[in-house]
Amino acid sequence: MANKLYEYLSFDKAHVQLLEEDNKVGGKDLCMKGIFIQGDVRNQNQRVYPVREIARAVNSITEKLSGGQSVMGELDHPEELSINLDRVSHLITEMWMDGADGYGKLKIVPTPMGNIVKTLLQSGAKLGVSSRGSGNVGDDGAVSDFEIITVDIVAQPSAPNAFPRTIYESLFNMKGGSRVMGTAREALTEAAAQRQLVKDIQRFIQELKI
Repeated sequence: MANKLYEYLSFDKAHVQLLEEDNKVGGKDLCMKGIFIQGDVRNQNQRVYPVREIARAVNSITEKLSGGQSVMGELDHPEELSINLDRVSHLITEMWMDGADGYGKLKIVPTPMGNIVKTLLQSGAKLGVSSRGSGNVGDDGAVSDFEIITVDIVAQPSAPNAFPRTIYESLFNMKGGSRVMGTAREALTEAAAQRQLVKDIQRFIQELKI
C-alpha cells in the first residue's frame, strides 16, 4: 500500500515567489511560482525523490492540465489524498522540470479559502507550498511509484520537521474565527466584506504572534 507523502517548501526567494498577472476580464490574478518539489536530495523528512520519479509525476500533472482537467489545491493539508471542494484555495496552472526539481505555478482563486490566502499574503504573512502525493519509501529513504495529487498552500514551518499549524482549524479555535470564515464567503461578491476580511485576517495574524 502506498504511503501518503507531504513535502514542505518555505516561502522565500529561493523557493516560491509571488507575482501578479493580468487575467481575461481586465483584473489581476495573484499567483505563486517556484519549486514545488526537490529531487535527488535527502529532505527534512529523510526521503529522497529520484529525478525520474519527479519527472514522471510532473509529466502526469502536465498531461492532465493539457487535457483540460483542473488540478485544485487546498489551504493546508487534509488527512486524506482526495480534494475537499470547500477548502480549495487555488488552481495549479503549470508544472515543469528544471534540473532535478519540479517547478510550478498556482493561481489563487476567489473562494473563501482563496480569499483567506490572498489576505494573509497581502497582510505580510509568510506562507509556503507543500506537495501532496503517494508513493513507496524504501529502507534507504528512496521514493518509488511517486504520484503528485496536488500542491497545497501551508503555513511556513518554524523549524525543520515542524508540522505547520493548521490555519483552517486555528480559525475556528480563535475568538471570532467563525466570523472570519463568514466574511471570507461574503467577500466573494461584496466590496465591504472584502475590506472587513482584511481587518479580520490582520487580527488573526496578531493573535498567532501572541
